[in-house]
Amino acid sequence: MAEKISAAQVKLLREQTGAGMMDAKAALAETNGVVASAIELLRKKGVLKAGKKSDRITKQGLIHAYIHGEGRIGVLLEVNCETDFVARNEDFKGLVHDLALHIAASNPLYVSREEVPSVMVEKEKSIYLEQVQMNPPKADNIIEKIVEGKLEKFYEQICLLEQPFVKDSDVTVKELVTQKIATIGENIQVRRFTRYVLGE
Repeated sequence: MAEKISAAQVKLLREQTGAGMMDAKAALAETNGVVASAIELLRKKGVLKAGKKSDRITKQGLIHAYIHGEGRIGVLLEVNCETDFVARNEDFKGLVHDLALHIAASNPLYVSREEVPSVMVEKEKSIYLEQVQMNPPKADNIIEKIVEGKLEKFYEQICLLEQPFVKDSDVTVKELVTQKIATIGENIQVRRFTRYVLGE
């Protein structure tokens, strides 16, 4: 009988592979929770094809404009791919549209955590540290874990790739893009976006 798969195991496998939640969970269940075996299984199933493509140069793509709420919110988004052929692909166009819709709904400030200014990150950390210290006594390593957990939530709120996708909250935007890379067969990069709100 297969052992119960923990959320921590699923999270670890997803971080290591970029696989979706259901794929990761199924692979762990099939391999009795052995991460190395689950990675191998995902590779065999083709779920990890996306990883090999992530270093390829992306010079083609689309700039997409999306207007929401009777002209109250607008999004201008650039998503890159490797070839003009894929840029005209309906799957790719659908992804770009879904990403623009997500940006309109979820209001991210940055594409990825790497873009968040270090000054902002340090300020958030100090606020979280103060919050935790208001309710001691906790060992230093526990305080550190709580602060890191709050920081992860902060990234999830402001970074597009970290946010749960509006059409399927079990999948992050990054996982959605990774799935499309595997399906389409080319590297895809969310380059930049601007979100406009009427009167702001």
